[in-house]
Amino acid sequence: MPEGGGGSGARDEGGGFLPDGPAEGSPAGQGPPADPQAVARAICLRLLTMAPRTRAQLAEALRKREVPEDAAEAVLERFSEVGLIDDEAFAAAWVSSRHTGRGLARRALASELRHRGVDEDTVKEAVEQLDPEQEAETARRLVARKLRATRGLEPAVRTRRLAGMLARKGYGPGLAFRVIREVLESEEADDPVVPDDPDLPFA
Repeated sequence: MPEGGGGSGARDEGGGFLPDGPAEGSPAGQGPPADPQAVARAICLRLLTMAPRTRAQLAEALRKREVPEDAAEAVLERFSEVGLIDDEAFAAAWVSSRHTGRGLARRALASELRHRGVDEDTVKEAVEQLDPEQEAETARRLVARKLRATRGLEPAVRTRRLAGMLARKGYGPGLAFRVIREVLESEEADDPVVPDDPDLPFA
């Protein structure tokens, strides 16, 4: 073993060995602590880049990362002021997208928005943009798409299956049974009100 000790590392000018990394207690070894607001900003920006988020979703992400509450609130408030967080716009876009793409009714849309932390007033305002007749027309299209798969079943079984499909998408029983009756009557008359269009986006 070389004279002067058993450590590893580079030799200093006097022949001794320097410790690996910055010396304990030196300025280099005491790097500044991460700024909580800078950490919060980085987390929020990364999440917003991936997909739109509500303020509540971002707040929860910051809590999980143990960002101090005051730093998190300051960043969330600033992001809201500059428009990077906008729950009203998020809710309006969510309603439009999920109704058009998935055929969801107002009740289901409201539940999804609440689950994402949107406040009740904003939820109500967003779902009210969906016209009742538009909602009914979407229900008709959903039933028309599923109608062929239920042919040959007893009328009561057909109705129950179609009503269950609409219920899972948030349609109330009153609207569901009215629409189902209309579509079935149109089928019997061989003059369907709503075409069975395979290009409709509903899944």
